[in-house]
Amino acid sequence: MELVWNRGDAAAVDRFLADEYVIHSDPGDSWDGATLSREGFKERLLTSRAAFPDLRFEIAETIAEGDRVAIAWRMVGTQTGPMGPLPPTGRSIAVQGMTVYYFRSGRIAGHRQVVDRLAVAQQLGLAPA
Repeated sequence: MELVWNRGDAAAVDRFLADEYVIHSDPGDSWDGATLSREGFKERLLTSRAAFPDLRFEIAETIAEGDRVAIAWRMVGTQTGPMGPLPPTGRSIAVQGMTVYYFRSGRIAGHRQVVDRLAVAQQLGLAPA
């Protein structure tokens, strides 16, 4: 989380991800259901961080069992770049979510995630509060 998502270090993806990364469930994310190569994951990372260059995940709790690690997190950032067709709003967000990461041979091979996307839209002024 620190190197890849908080620092935006795309090169670190090669150290941590399996050859194929499956997004099992991430409702509202344009990559929901996709299987990504490491290069595809890097594109996802850079696209996400382009809209929120100061993106930061604060880990609240971590639970590990077998080949899975679950984290509860708080995501904060300011939308200073375009998000798809939406122009920058200059507004900050602070939302919570949970991710279950799946591991294979010591590398991250996918995830299942929930995040309060309505809160994101509300905080960006894109939906009524």
